[in-house]
Amino acid sequence: MGIINPTAFLVPHLFDAGLKKVNTRDGYGKGLVKAGEKNKDVVVLCADLTESTRSLWFKERFPDRFVQIGVAEQNMASLAAGLAAVGKIVFISSYAVFSPGRNNEQIRTTISYNNWNSKPGKEINVKIGGAHAGISVGPDGATHQALEDVGLMRLQPGMTVLVPCDDVECEKATMAAAEFPGPVYIRFGRASYPSYTTTKTPFSIGAMEEFRSGNDCTIIANGPLLYQALVAAEKLKKEIDCRVLDAHTVKPLDGAALLKAAKQTGCLVTAEEHQILGGLGGAVAEFVAENCPVPVIRVGIRDRFGESGTPEDLFKAFGLTADDIVKAVRKAIGMKRR
Repeated sequence: MGIINPTAFLVPHLFDAGLKKVNTRDGYGKGLVKAGEKNKDVVVLCADLTESTRSLWFKERFPDRFVQIGVAEQNMASLAAGLAAVGKIVFISSYAVFSPGRNNEQIRTTISYNNWNSKPGKEINVKIGGAHAGISVGPDGATHQALEDVGLMRLQPGMTVLVPCDDVECEKATMAAAEFPGPVYIRFGRASYPSYTTTKTPFSIGAMEEFRSGNDCTIIANGPLLYQALVAAEKLKKEIDCRVLDAHTVKPLDGAALLKAAKQTGCLVTAEEHQILGGLGGAVAEFVAENCPVPVIRVGIRDRFGESGTPEDLFKAFGLTADDIVKAVRKAIGMKRR
């Protein structure tokens, strides 16, 4: 677990009204190009959503290493597994409701299962880019709002699951996934979110990063909810001293950081733009229940589908704002004191 140096991390200041907002998917596109520049074995497949997923940038740079599959997500997963079996590092991209939503069985059987039976150095290196995830897809509505994808991927043996918080971290996650052995799922949304991490912000697959120190309660968040968690901690600073952890890696979970936080702060709050069942909240609750039982309050989608609306209105309607995290922290503190 790394501790953030504020002077390296908050550029511009986290709560500056002029903080730039950027599509997280831009980081995926930039990461693909850099990974391709670094390794000629990196290839990219896309299911008819090249511009939306930002795979277009790789296509323009490396047209001979890009394949447009069309609206055929199941075929895309199986083809990727075949390419990976002969030594390629394959990124497949689509909306998360389609990949891993529609092709979950093919990912399970041709990618995860084959990887599970592979020898070291012969992993099935397929990296799955799940774009337009969460309710912040907005007007597209419930059919296009993937709220279960992290759970689907968490359940697959050997699958690594990454949920970066902004465009800069998404770029790092994409480049790291290219070098990480085995299948990796990278989840990112469509809407523009505050871009607040920097090239100096620590990132390592499997490690939680401490973005704010604190001794009263720990907020564990990822994706766009990490920014909301930091705002919540700032709002509470005169009342409750909150630690904030960036859980960009949902699997494998950083057990050491979680155990330390549970012991030192005595209560936890999780925050994610995903179902609390099967997502980050579920993963944290499972670990804590077995290793260091403390109160855990989960902020996220509560067993329902999405709906149409602006990202801002949907965050309020689904209880995913900084104010909702503040309420959860106060509830966790109350449970700890009892």
